Amino acid sequence: MSNRIVSTFSTLRSQQRKALMPFVCAGDPGMPETEGILKGLDAAGASVIEVGIPFSDPVADGPVIQAAMNRALVKGLKVSQLLESVARVRPQVKAGLVAMVSYSIVHRLGLEAFLKDAAAAGFDGMIFPDLTLEEADASLAACAKHGVTLSLLIAPTTPIERAEKIAKASTGFVYVMSRAGITGVRSELPPELPQRVARLRQVTDLPLAVGFGVSDAAQVKSVVSVADAAIVGSALCKRIHDAAQAGEDPVAAATAFTRELAGGLA
Repeated sequence: MSNRIVSTFSTLRSQQRKALMPFVCAGDPGMPETEGILKGLDAAGASVIEVGIPFSDPVADGPVIQAAMNRALVKGLKVSQLLESVARVRPQVKAGLVAMVSYSIVHRLGLEAFLKDAAAAGFDGMIFPDLTLEEADASLAACAKHGVTLSLLIAPTTPIERAEKIAKASTGFVYVMSRAGITGVRSELPPELPQRVARLRQVTDLPLAVGFGVSDAAQVKSVVSVADAAIVGSALCKRIHDAAQAGEDPVAAATAFTRELAGGLA
């Protein structure tokens, strides 16, 4: 059985189309809402959905995502609960699902055991944001064994020689951070982004997904004019939280915002 992420990007490339990759924090405001949000994002035009597994010390996440993770942790969200929820909605979600999870969590649960359970639940890929290239061999081999991709991160400050090695080691897609620092909504994208993406295209045929700071349809359009996918995290997490705080339906809010973002793909 082919991997959904690989087949999705292959199909999009053959059709000369680009991907929207929204990020959601599992368990915020609750797992029932997360299940509804995953279905809503899929229906609204997401090709791949990143699901953040809450961690008490998130790597590079800005205040919006940190706060979302803290709210989920306070409620006692367990990884096993998340996997049960993903397994429940997987038959109704066409989009690829990627777990964004700290390697410290994976290590604690056991790499093989975690990947086996995550793949069985319906995850198609992994991002371990705190895993370095030098420490990635065992994870890459284990992910390949369980049929899931492993995307490594390239920062703006990564020297091109190292970026080339990261891109070649990655599977599924390469995660290109548009800026240094932490995640969060920004009014504009870095002017050097097109050149950096063009450099990376010289060293990998994998799809290049750009995240960090992408927050509206115009920025999605700007990103996918040079990259293969636009990742939107903080802006979506904020919409979900604001809706929940206002007593509105967070699923409807997330779905509507994702449909709006998908307009940038046209």
